[in-house]
Amino acid sequence: MSNIDKVRKFIAKFEALDVKGVMATFAEDAFYHNIPMEPLKGIDSIRQFIEPFMEPITGISWEVICIAEDENGVVLTERVDTFVFGDKRVVMPVMGTFEFDNDKLINWRDYFDLQEFERQMAALED
Repeated sequence: MSNIDKVRKFIAKFEALDVKGVMATFAEDAFYHNIPMEPLKGIDSIRQFIEPFMEPITGISWEVICIAEDENGVVLTERVDTFVFGDKRVVMPVMGTFEFDNDKLINWRDYFDLQEFERQMAALED
């Protein structure tokens, strides 16, 4: 299985709201950085971020615009991520990189506009 296929399976777990499946993808010592936020190191730190974030979400869609894998197996994605909270949505353009050690995700970095994300999250309360 290519690393692109692994990323597509990972995305499918998010879209299925399968938190256990998402977490099972990570290596114990994985690194996750939602840039420009603080990086997370280790599966426990990642779980403490992902589980509460996904709790109120009623739907997720990640539209992959472009996906590529380099000669080292690093996967680059250009995406539009949509998070549904009841009848409201947060829609964000995202660039992400994914690195695997065998079948486990060891490095994941997403680049997005934090101010735009916060603006949309605040609008959920209106």
